[in-house]
Amino acid sequence: MERSLKSDVVTTAENFTKNFSDRGNFNFSVESLQELDDILDELNDYEFDENALYSAASMAGSYIFEVARRNYGGEYYWVEEKKQPVLVTGQPNFSVSIYAFEKAKDRIVNGKEDSIPFYFKGYIEAVEKGRKTGYHATIL
Repeated sequence: MERSLKSDVVTTAENFTKNFSDRGNFNFSVESLQELDDILDELNDYEFDENALYSAASMAGSYIFEVARRNYGGEYYWVEEKKQPVLVTGQPNFSVSIYAFEKAKDRIVNGKEDSIPFYFKGYIEAVEKGRKTGYHATIL
């Protein structure tokens, strides 16, 4: 059976909700991203090798992706140059892209300056602008 990028992201996000169910209500709501941010804040205190950092970032990133897709729609694409997925919302009328693995990694490494709720607010604003004006953006 061939696995798809979408099914991989969905499965990883759902596993995140099970693995961290004792840490919050991970129900794919925008509000639940604050609880995810709190977990990533704790990870900022640890040193990770590249594999462990990628694993943590991809699990948290998958949850961020699914919050975005379930609330605002979109399609996943693999970006070979970045070796990670991107979620593109709004096609064909507009296009707002996010790289959630990269953002989750930045949050773990850099700390609060890379707040997930702040990042996601920018994504929501771009989607709303896109719906009105045909806006195209990548939220970094």
